[in-house]
Amino acid sequence: MKKRLIVCFDVIGGNVTKAKKFQDNIYVAPAAEMAKRMAEEGIDEVIFFDVTASAERRMIDLDTVRAVKEHTTVPFIVGGGLRNLDDMKAAIEAGADKVSVDSMAVRNPDIIAEGAKELGSARIVLSMQVQRVEKTEKIPSGYEIAIDGARTFTGMDALEWAKRGAELGAGEICVNSIDNDGGCEGFDLEITKAVADAVNIPVIASGGAGLPCHIIDAFTKANADAAIISSMLYSPRLEKNFTVPEIREALRAAGV
Repeated sequence: MKKRLIVCFDVIGGNVTKAKKFQDNIYVAPAAEMAKRMAEEGIDEVIFFDVTASAERRMIDLDTVRAVKEHTTVPFIVGGGLRNLDDMKAAIEAGADKVSVDSMAVRNPDIIAEGAKELGSARIVLSMQVQRVEKTEKIPSGYEIAIDGARTFTGMDALEWAKRGAELGAGEICVNSIDNDGGCEGFDLEITKAVADAVNIPVIASGGAGLPCHIIDAFTKANADAAIISSMLYSPRLEKNFTVPEIREALRAAGV
């Protein structure tokens, strides 16, 4: 599988927002409009998280799923508020190519196995929100799993959860660093590489990309199969935003 560039949308009320460490979301543009622009630029995949769905204990916004799918032909992943197999099926029927499970997978790990059995492992992405903590007997990797948009910490070890998710049937794992999220100073290569080395399924690096060199590092130093980019493409907080062609050219120049 080739290395992939995935644009991530944190969606609230049908609009793409941009946060830093899961806080202070600011408006960017309608999700469907952004999906169309990114597809035209040549992005490999789109992933959209309904970022308040889990915390609000509600279903993902299917109207926005349909609107985004209508405006893009690239593979499309959705997450947020997927509580059971029926919700996952509804997201697929609304246009998603894959579904991402996060908080509900922690609460009910069987949802991974059920989704893999009914929809196929290739359609199940396990998304993990991880934060660096002190290493303990309970958290030997030094990374803890958080859920509900990084509002609730679980006491679970991130590396062990990644291994379990793969065993249950997840087809990919997305490792998102809470510490690095929105900082534009690079991915957390340590936990990304640890997960990539521990499982035999594709791993997506997430949280922290600000320059093309950060993506190169994720691919060459952390063994990631894909990299999520958002801030560097469209964040109003940055003086310069990159285009997808500019990033691809930097990757080619680096031999990726």
